[in-house]
Amino acid sequence: MNPQLYPTLRLLNSSTVVAITGGFRLYIAFILAGIAIRIPECGAFALIMYATYELDRALDCKEDAINKSELCGADRKIGLIACIVTFLAGAFLLGLDGIYLAPFLPFIIGYFYSHGLRIGSFTVKLKGSLGVKNLIVGLTWGGTIALIVSRWCDNIVTVGIILLFFGSKTFITSCVNDFKDVRGDLAAGLKTLPASLGEDLTRRVLIMINLGMHGIMVYALVTHIIWNDWIIVLYSLVIPTLFLLVYSSSFENSPIVIIKRLREIVVYWESAITLVVRLCVAD
Repeated sequence: MNPQLYPTLRLLNSSTVVAITGGFRLYIAFILAGIAIRIPECGAFALIMYATYELDRALDCKEDAINKSELCGADRKIGLIACIVTFLAGAFLLGLDGIYLAPFLPFIIGYFYSHGLRIGSFTVKLKGSLGVKNLIVGLTWGGTIALIVSRWCDNIVTVGIILLFFGSKTFITSCVNDFKDVRGDLAAGLKTLPASLGEDLTRRVLIMINLGMHGIMVYALVTHIIWNDWIIVLYSLVIPTLFLLVYSSSFENSPIVIIKRLREIVVYWESAITLVVRLCVAD
């Protein structure tokens, strides 16, 4: 049996969940903007997310040898092929509706994020500076969602609120995921917030960002800048805040399955669970 088979399958599957839940995030963005839900665009956005994260995995970054050791030995060329195919499919679907910039924004930034920007003999890596990695990730996906929504939403303030909402949530998500990767990030010289500030202070910072962002969201709801959907905003405020109050990297090694998977449930599946809760409450 090919020793590369299982690591390669893990590589190909490593970005699936984040891609699927990304499609649900765009679905929620359409709701908040008060415009019709467009399923093909949600699928296209999921494909673009898959391609971008798969690119990061396939480029075999130094810290991944520690943080994602299960991918060691994978055939990176197959990962790159999957990345290209899904990107082209996503870009094609968005292009059918005249959306041309949105698919290229995360893909290009994703390349420089993973591979760095070489200027002569000097390489600038977007992953390296304190909080910059998380800020770029937040702006990239928040900006991509906002660009897609702006195709049908003419209110620039509404689009700006959507950018802030999903940019902040993605920033928080990326910081939480860094909790479990501190050892590998330190070995690679990456100054993530948990690696630099410690878990306790990072949690406080993220809670403050979440509370501040939702204060703006409540104002946007009251003033009808976004669609009047309190369920989405309340779930987004309460559940992640409670999670941030209790979470630590020790959860990742817990013998209790629900605790071990708590980060994945709260962080990755938030958008899908939000839509289920919204559907149940509406009924």
